[in-house]
Amino acid sequence: MDLKKRTRSFFEIVGGGANVPKKWEMFLKCFLAGLVCFGGGVLAADLTEAPPPWAYAVNPPDFKAPADDGSQRHVPGSDVTFTLTQARNSFLSPDWHPNDHPPLPEVVAHGRKPDVFACGYCHRAEGTGGPENTSLAGLPFAYIVQQMADFKSGVRGTSVPGRAPVTNMIASAKAANAAEIEAAATYFSGLKPKQLIHVIETNMVPKHRVYGWHMLPIAGSEKEPIGQRILESPVDLERFASRDSRVEFVAYVPAGSVQRGKELATTGGGGRTVQCAVCHGPELKGLGPIPPIAGRSPSYMIRQLWDFKHGARAGLYSPLMKPTVEHLALEDMIALAAYVASLAP
Repeated sequence: MDLKKRTRSFFEIVGGGANVPKKWEMFLKCFLAGLVCFGGGVLAADLTEAPPPWAYAVNPPDFKAPADDGSQRHVPGSDVTFTLTQARNSFLSPDWHPNDHPPLPEVVAHGRKPDVFACGYCHRAEGTGGPENTSLAGLPFAYIVQQMADFKSGVRGTSVPGRAPVTNMIASAKAANAAEIEAAATYFSGLKPKQLIHVIETNMVPKHRVYGWHMLPIAGSEKEPIGQRILESPVDLERFASRDSRVEFVAYVPAGSVQRGKELATTGGGGRTVQCAVCHGPELKGLGPIPPIAGRSPSYMIRQLWDFKHGARAGLYSPLMKPTVEHLALEDMIALAAYVASLAP
C-alpha cells in the first residue's frame, strides 16, 4: 500500500472517516514517517535526570486528610449536598451542577466495583480535573480511547511510578471494558472545556507543601523565590476537596515565561522544538485526533513533556512528540506550559 493510501487508512481508523481533508495529508504523512523512524513510538527510558518534584507531587508518608465530621457540604451555585466521606468515595462522582452537562454515563458516575473507579471521582463530573491529573473535557473521542489502550498495554506510564493518580488510572484502564471506555470517551469528548486556570507571573511565591498529590500554599508563610518552578493549586481547597467542577486554580510561573513560551510554541525557538500548531492546530485547540492543549493544567503539561522526553510515556502518538521534546530543558518546558495554560481553551 502506498503512503497516500496508508494515510487514508490511518485516518479512517482514528475516526475521521474515509474523506480526508487536504490539510491532513502532510500531517499524517509525517506521522507515518515517524512511526517508521521511531519504531512505533516506544522511546527508551532516560533515568539520568530527576523529575521536578513540584510537578510530580507525592504525598509525604505521614500525610493524613482531615477527618469527616459528618456534616453536609455545600458549594456555591448548587442545592446539592454531600458529606466528605461521599466526596472521597472512589465509586461516586459528586455531581454538584447536574444542569451544566448531559446525564453522566454509569462508568463516569459510579464506575464498576471493585476495579473501575468512577471517572468523575478523579476528573470531576464535568471532566475539569485538577493539577494532580488532567482535564478530559473536549478531548477527541479517538484520543481518549487510544490513551486508555496505552494505559492498558503499559506503554503509557509515569516518571514517578508511586504517584496514586497514575497508578489508579492504569488499574482502571486495565479493568475497563470496551463499552465503558466508549461511553466515557463519548461523554467527555462532547463537553466544552472551561477556562479555570489563572496564570500569574512572579519572582516570589508563598511557600508551598504537598497536599493530596498537588501543591498548596502554606497559609501565612513567608515568600521565597519561585526559581524554575510552576506552582499550581486550587483557589478554594474545600471546594476542590468536595470535587466541585467549577473550582478555579492559580498557577504561579516565573516572570517572563509566558512570552518566552509563546516564542517557542509559535516559532520553534530556532530548532529547539517544533511549532505546536503543526499538530495541535492554529489556536492549539486540537486537530482531528490530536488533543487540544490550550488552557490546560501546566503541572500536567510539564509531566507529559518530561515523560515523553525521558521515555516514561510512549504509544501511538509519541513519534510526533519526540522532535518536540528531545532538545527541551526544564526551563523550556516551564515556559511552554505557562504559555499554553494562559490561553483560552
